[in-house]
Amino acid sequence: MDAAQVLLAVMWASLTLYALLGGADFGGGIWDLLAGRAREGMPQRRLIEHTIGPVWEANHVWLIFVLVLLWTGFPPVFAAVMSTLYIPLTLAAFGIIARGAAFAFRKSSTELWQQRLFGGEFALASVVTPFFLGAVAGAVASGRVPPGLARGALVGSWVNPSSLLGGVLAVVVCAYLAAVYLCDEAARSGVPGLADLFRRRALAAAVATGAVALLGVAVLRWDAPRLFTGLTHRALPLVLASALLGVASLALLWWRRYLLVRVTAVLAVTAVIWGWPVAQYPFMLPPRVPYQEAAAHPAVLHAVLAVAVVAAVLVLPSIALLLAVQRRLPYTEDASH
Repeated sequence: MDAAQVLLAVMWASLTLYALLGGADFGGGIWDLLAGRAREGMPQRRLIEHTIGPVWEANHVWLIFVLVLLWTGFPPVFAAVMSTLYIPLTLAAFGIIARGAAFAFRKSSTELWQQRLFGGEFALASVVTPFFLGAVAGAVASGRVPPGLARGALVGSWVNPSSLLGGVLAVVVCAYLAAVYLCDEAARSGVPGLADLFRRRALAAAVATGAVALLGVAVLRWDAPRLFTGLTHRALPLVLASALLGVASLALLWWRRYLLVRVTAVLAVTAVIWGWPVAQYPFMLPPRVPYQEAAAHPAVLHAVLAVAVVAAVLVLPSIALLLAVQRRLPYTEDASH
């Protein structure tokens, strides 16, 4: 592997971590939205806050890492994506900011109307943010981002069947991951009622994710034939692995094997995420720009990789410790809001 390929792998690994960790945080907001009225939904919202509270902000480090690697390692791709898709990217950024502010303000609010106001903002932003990020992915994958500054359609580049598919798939995957994680969290905390509730929601989200994925096959065949060909040929093993792991996750949920289903769910989503670059390799902006043409000078790539190694040494143990501490935090149903 050359330096550009190694940097691509590091960047995609960071994107995977953001999808698995930050995506579950967005999914927690989705279930917060669907928790019901204030009194009935309070136990669910407390569990969600307890689960994502210590880590939700830290998980954005992976998104920042991806953007920095793309900017420094593949500047033509960064310029094309940011200039063509600045509308959905700006809306996603606003969603991240609004979601974080609302989450913090709701915890410190004492009036019910304030909690409802900020809770609604937190939940709504948790839905629209992954949708816009998924729409961006659909735009790039379907070849609607040409090289150069703002060469793509301002609206049509991300308002199209593939982008809509990417947005909806991102939302249901986030909801699925969150429900799976919350099942395990509730079971470990000795709250079987909440564990069963999120088990039912995880089953529903898994079925919804599978339905969207099956529908996506037809959508991509019609709207993005190059990507469809890549997914059904070079990336077919990953697609099949994701499907098998999804079925295994459904069975484990049915049998209430919550810890094991966390593993299969993570692997299934990881297979989907890595299926995309494998399907369109070697192009970063299909069908015109392969990674070799988009990569920075080798000296820059080596410097970025060196910095990435240092960052990994500093960040990975810290994130691991944070997650371990969060997992040990006690949760009780009667915890104060």
